[in-house]
Amino acid sequence: MPNTILREQEISMLREEVEILMNERQSLLNATGAAAVFVAKLDSSLLPDCACQAAQVLSSLLNSLPEETLRDALENVKAEFLGRA
Repeated sequence: MPNTILREQEISMLREEVEILMNERQSLLNATGAAAVFVAKLDSSLLPDCACQAAQVLSSLLNSLPEETLRDALENVKAEFLGRA
């Protein structure tokens, strides 16, 4: 009986942790999607050099993401923009 209770507590804790991780993933996808849209709309000729370098670093990081992750991120942001319109 004590083993069963301990097992249920472990399962409950794992569920909570998975839920926390899924919420964090959604937040990261939202930030990533917004960053991708931001970089795509930038006009680098209007930026100071230091801001242009930061945009290039951000662009490289975004481009290094797996395609599916970037697609999910852009879909999240698209839903955000459509929800606000």
